[in-house]
Amino acid sequence: MKRMEKLGIEIKLGSNFPWIYIDEINGKEIEEDDYFYGNHGFTIAFYPIRYGVEMKFTDITEIFKLIRKYK
Repeated sequence: MKRMEKLGIEIKLGSNFPWIYIDEINGKEIEEDDYFYGNHGFTIAFYPIRYGVEMKFTDITEIFKLIRKYK
């Protein structure tokens, strides 16, 4: 998120374990038909279920397509 802020892109996230969603990009709310790997929003990553496992991003290419769309 800090890297995106340096580029002038503000992202707000939401979550519902284990999903992590993008809720807003630059103050624009993500539309409901933009669901990706989830039922409540555009899923960018999943929280790890087990200790010692790292967070996993869904698809970096699709995430940046969405960011470009709302930028």
